[in-house]
Amino acid sequence: MCKRTSLTLAGVSVLITLACFVSTGCKSSSSQASSPTITGASVARVTRGNLASTLTVAGQFQPYQEVDLHAKVSGYIRRINVDIGDRVRTGQVIATLEVPELNAQLVGAQAEVRHSQSEIARAKSQVVGAESSHAALHDAYLRLSEAARQRPGLIAQQELDDALAKDQNSEASIDVAKAALAATEEQLSVSNADKQRVQALADYSVVTAPFNGVVTKRYADTGSLIQAGTASNTQAMPVVQLAQSDVLRLRMPVPEADVPYIQDGGTVQVKVQATGKSFMGKIIRFARALDPSTRTMVTEVDVANPTLELSPGMYAETVISLQQRNNVLEVPIRAVVQGDSQSYVLALDKDNRVEKKIVTLGVQGADRAEITSGLTEGEVVIVSAQANYQVGQQVAPRFESVSMPSEAGDK
Repeated sequence: MCKRTSLTLAGVSVLITLACFVSTGCKSSSSQASSPTITGASVARVTRGNLASTLTVAGQFQPYQEVDLHAKVSGYIRRINVDIGDRVRTGQVIATLEVPELNAQLVGAQAEVRHSQSEIARAKSQVVGAESSHAALHDAYLRLSEAARQRPGLIAQQELDDALAKDQNSEASIDVAKAALAATEEQLSVSNADKQRVQALADYSVVTAPFNGVVTKRYADTGSLIQAGTASNTQAMPVVQLAQSDVLRLRMPVPEADVPYIQDGGTVQVKVQATGKSFMGKIIRFARALDPSTRTMVTEVDVANPTLELSPGMYAETVISLQQRNNVLEVPIRAVVQGDSQSYVLALDKDNRVEKKIVTLGVQGADRAEITSGLTEGEVVIVSAQANYQVGQQVAPRFESVSMPSEAGDK
């Protein structure tokens, strides 16, 4: 009987202890629920700095100039002196053609010149003879005329008239001989012109390099028949293709939206993937017109390539400087949220409560953006996970480590 009473008292004691524990735990939970939770937020300050907007596009190297070399006359290739990869100099003989009919024309033209020269020599001798004959006949007439004047009746009038006629005829013969000489000289000019024409065509049988360059294609071999590369023969086969590669054109397609910012002398950072080398260049020229199919404008940088380390057709990553702004308000570009019609940031007030501010953007760099309105220097903005915060919410700001902003960024 005493044992049962003791057990009952022990059970009641346990129940009372459990009830107290549960009551205390509930009270603690209720107290914790009533305390507000402050969420942390990554933030950065609005600062001033220099910003440059840039455009990153893929460029391709092209020869500074490139041409398919044609022969001006038709013929068989007698000798070709170059092959692909050979470097040539201006005026160097690329190939020589065999043109038998042209050689025959040249021989004929040279013979015609020699004939005209001999005719001129003959005509000159005729002029000299006519002048000598006229001098003798003129002297004879003068003597007879003087004798008739001094001794009238000594010389018959008929004899005087005959002497005068011979004098005048001999003078006319001089004019005829001189006219014949002039005609012969004119014929020599015609013969020389024809010879020069044929000689020029014969010179075209030697194909030479118009500029320093590299042979990139070889179309013909010894014995190949080459047609004259005239406008009426557009299907004529060229001899070789020659490219000037000691200077290359780096061509870059600039999108329509960025065309207004392209100007002569603009800086371009170039990185060649094939060689791993980087260098700076300047815009030398641009098309000033868009390609209707791509809506881009060709922009070029001249790149010196004396060792031919770079090859036409290689690609390069280019970063074109578009706009440069100094001492402007800037924020990390991650702080800017693009709304339906406006850009905004989530800023913190003096109590670290979230507020939404509409901003106007200026130049945008690789990781920072210019703020032209909506913020002031020193304000604090949230830079990540903006969707997790509500306007009016109090947060615990955590400032990100500050890095020096770059003055060149990608667009």
